[in-house]
Amino acid sequence: MSAALLGTERRPPPPLPGTTEPGAGGGAAGRLLDQAAVLAVRRRAGRRPSAGAEPIAPAPLEDAPVVPPAAARRLARILAGEQVRVLPEWLEAAADHGRRVPSRLLPELLEKGRGDRVLRPAIARAAGRRGVWLALQNTDWAYLVGSGDDPGGDAEVWETGTRQQRIAHLTRLRGTDPAAAREVLRGTWSSEPAPDRAAYLGTFEHGLSAGDEEFLEAALEDRGKDVRQLASDLLSRLPDSAYGRRMAVRALRCLRPETRPGGGRTGPRTWIMVEPPRAHDEELARDGVPFHPTGSFAPGRPAGGPVGTRAAWLREILARTPLSTWTELLGLPPMEIVCLPVGSAADPDGRGARDLHIGWARAALRQRDVGWARALLKGGVVVDEPQALADLLAVLPEEERDTATADLIRWVDGQPDLLRVLERVPGPWTGALADAVVTTITVAAEHSSRRHEHTLTQLCRLADQRLTPGAAPRLEALAAGSAAGPESAALAELIDTLRFRHDMLKELSP
Repeated sequence: MSAALLGTERRPPPPLPGTTEPGAGGGAAGRLLDQAAVLAVRRRAGRRPSAGAEPIAPAPLEDAPVVPPAAARRLARILAGEQVRVLPEWLEAAADHGRRVPSRLLPELLEKGRGDRVLRPAIARAAGRRGVWLALQNTDWAYLVGSGDDPGGDAEVWETGTRQQRIAHLTRLRGTDPAAAREVLRGTWSSEPAPDRAAYLGTFEHGLSAGDEEFLEAALEDRGKDVRQLASDLLSRLPDSAYGRRMAVRALRCLRPETRPGGGRTGPRTWIMVEPPRAHDEELARDGVPFHPTGSFAPGRPAGGPVGTRAAWLREILARTPLSTWTELLGLPPMEIVCLPVGSAADPDGRGARDLHIGWARAALRQRDVGWARALLKGGVVVDEPQALADLLAVLPEEERDTATADLIRWVDGQPDLLRVLERVPGPWTGALADAVVTTITVAAEHSSRRHEHTLTQLCRLADQRLTPGAAPRLEALAAGSAAGPESAALAELIDTLRFRHDMLKELSP
């Protein structure tokens, strides 16, 4: 009978090496699965490479030494989540000392950069040659070798590359040969989509010069709104351009000097009389001043909020006018000009002076004019608009910034604007600025009001990455005398971070 039931009494196949022996636990089904698993491994291990496959090139030799062992151990702790916010500073400090990340930590570091674009420039500086080699093996890490953060690529990239690669190519070319970059873009300009035209035009901020004026003037007629706005913004940074002369004509219609008799022993004094523009036209819109500029409001809205439409037009016109217009008109240096009294028959409450000074501050920022930036900061003429002054700090020479910033935060001490000012000031905070910040923290810690508690918490959050670690001893003395509470917890966290950064930087030093 058994012969008639073909296959029902087959003997089990012999076991393969590493599988369950006949009669062992798991039964026939288990033995079958074991054998299938072993066969799958055999096939993968024995698979021949496809035709034309090339072996992976070995990693290149490094020309920078690895960081010391203590620094490497700290980096591992940071990557594991301890004080992770200091990672950019660790990478920058390592690169500044000519050191690189240990090879064993590169995969985890590159993975961090995949999810955080802000880290990528610092990673590129400290990853070494092996970091780039490793990124070539994994498309998730390709940002390190040419996704737009790395300005690599040759001329063929412009014809075949992605949008980001083409931006990177133009950026690199603008840094070495702006005229060549301009001609490359001119060749395909009319066929590019409007969003791409705006992105490519943005690379003109590198190496911007009078040679770009003709191209930018033509772009003012572009069909893309963002392209037109960007072209006008770039032209406003060229004071000797036809654009600058057009804006100067408009500005001179709004501002005029007037000599008035002085009081007492003082002689006649020059006033600046302000009259905002009364109308808006297509030519003004073409030159980048929209009918409703950012921050303007329609008539009838409450005072104290955003500025009125006419005032907003005035600020925009002044921001785009060459600052030499006023030194030539008044025959005075910037410091004396910003201190002149301002009058307006239509604006007796003094808002015209604020509009004037904010317009000048924006112009100094656009034109990177150190003399005007210094005058506006030292004159303190727009203290009630400290953000306008805070942006000017970046225009000053580096050796002047700490003192100027310290003066600025003293002016706004106790105001909500303090935090918004400090947000604009990159680290490290040292010298006079560090002293002013510690003083501000001390004042906030010694007061128990809810407003000071909020200021202290937010200030500690800003300072932990920017304040010099050398300030820790002074803050420790303050914390020792503080009562327990949310503010003391913020202060303790700040001190811990400063200690961590102190040890970190010491380990990275030669």
